[in-house]
Amino acid sequence: MQATDAEVIGQIRRGNRNAYQHLVERHARTAFRVAYRITRNEGDSEDVVQESFLRAYRNLESFDERASFSTWLQRIATNCALDLVRRRKWSADTGGEMPDLADTAPKADRLVESAQTRQRLEDGIKTLSQQERQAFLMRHVEGNSIPEISEKLSIGASAAKHSVFRAVEKLRRYALGR
Repeated sequence: MQATDAEVIGQIRRGNRNAYQHLVERHARTAFRVAYRITRNEGDSEDVVQESFLRAYRNLESFDERASFSTWLQRIATNCALDLVRRRKWSADTGGEMPDLADTAPKADRLVESAQTRQRLEDGIKTLSQQERQAFLMRHVEGNSIPEISEKLSIGASAAKHSVFRAVEKLRRYALGR
């Protein structure tokens, strides 16, 4: 029978550094999915996963065992991914270029329209407060529920719901140029 996350964390805190590998094996895929939804790049996502686990390990003493390690790690991964995107100015550097595909590729005008829409959305997201941005990405990119967002952001459910709502409203106004 496998030890629970809390039991593994207890082992680590008692000096068994090797026990951390159990947490890495158990949660790496989830952290990768969170990172990939934000970075849209496999290599960057792998870097985010490594950085997330390093940050989690360094801050394990401050982890509150009443909370879920998985939720805590997902929040760290989200923050690491957003930090990476900000540092690299991902969208500006890559230009949203699509690889050259066979005849099944979308028409050039459709690609331009998609790239413009993506750019407007990314520009609009930059206008949101940090809490609104995180709540919006967690809800509409990661697919988290309001209670999950509430827990990950350490805010009440109504505040999480309101943050998502405000973000959507601001993005709509931004898209319409108001």
